[in-house]
Amino acid sequence: MNESSPHEVFEQFVAALDQPVYVVTTAVRSERAGCLVGFAMQSSIDPPRFLVGLSVANHTFRVANDADHLAVHLLPTEASDLADLFGGETGDEVDKFARCSWHEGPHGLPVLDGAIAWLCGRILDRVPLGDHTGFVLEPVGGSGPTGAAEVMTISDVGDLAPGHDA
Repeated sequence: MNESSPHEVFEQFVAALDQPVYVVTTAVRSERAGCLVGFAMQSSIDPPRFLVGLSVANHTFRVANDADHLAVHLLPTEASDLADLFGGETGDEVDKFARCSWHEGPHGLPVLDGAIAWLCGRILDRVPLGDHTGFVLEPVGGSGPTGAAEVMTISDVGDLAPGHDA
């Protein structure tokens, strides 16, 4: 019997998942940042908590380190333009917000008009997780979906070339 290594098993396990992807945005003073993320999840029911993993190589991570709040956006499957912009470009080189429709939300956060739902969270903690840092959020605002829509998932962005390596 040929057993797989733990790394191979992990890769096979996560490849079988098709989790939602999110756009996370933040703002500190006059600087806005945002990126596409695949590592995010509800992490507690009571009290409600949401965990977002940001790559430490990412421009958004650097801005988020000084932030008090993050906005987490769910995208519909047809919002490939937003996924391409926030996943395929880097804020080190491009003002992503000059290229999309958004408005200022709670705590000065940029809120994407093309999202089907968004959550504003106060950053409670930052947890090193390897090449990503987990931001533990306490929900403090947002907008839920208004109708049925297909949520963008990892398989929808599988061919996207990232603006930054993880």
